[in-house]
Amino acid sequence: MNLSFNDAELEVVRLAAGREGMSPAAWAGRQVMAVAQHTLVPVSRDAGDVLRELVQARVHLRETAAALRVLTAAGPPVAGLPETAATVLEAALAAVARVDEATVQVMRERRPRS
Repeated sequence: MNLSFNDAELEVVRLAAGREGMSPAAWAGRQVMAVAQHTLVPVSRDAGDVLRELVQARVHLRETAAALRVLTAAGPPVAGLPETAATVLEAALAAVARVDEATVQVMRERRPRS
C-alpha cells in the first residue's frame, strides 16, 4: 500500500512519529490499523477539543459526586445539609450521565469519507 502526503501533512506525520520514537511509516501503519480495527476513531480537530473538554468535565463531575457522597454519608444531620447534599448529589450524577452521553456521541463522530 502506498500513502502520499503533501509537505505539510508529511511534516505532521514526522512530528507525531518522532514524539513516539517511531519511523513515519511505522507510525502511519499503526494509525491505519487502529482505525481499521475501530480502536481509533478519527474526529475533526474541533470535535477533539470538545472531547477533551468533555473528558475533563466528566472527571470534575465524578470528583464532585464522590465528595457529595462522603458528605451525605457523614454522621448526624446538620440543619438540613444531608437533604440538600443528597439533592445536589442526584443533580451531579444526572450531569455525569449527560456528559457521558455527549462524550460517546463525539467519540462516534467520523470525518466524512470522500
